[in-house]
Amino acid sequence: MNKLSDDLLIESYFKARKLNLSVDFIRLIETEIHRRSLTHKINAIF
Repeated sequence: MNKLSDDLLIESYFKARKLNLSVDFIRLIETEIHRRSLTHKINAIF
């Protein structure tokens, strides 16, 4: 996850949700989003 840019991480999150991927995988992405303090970027879209 560390090698993903912030934008790619956010894009991956939305794509994973759209494709109904594993809840564990989505949580892993969410954890990284929170670690990077990017939560505002996903909240702004919802």
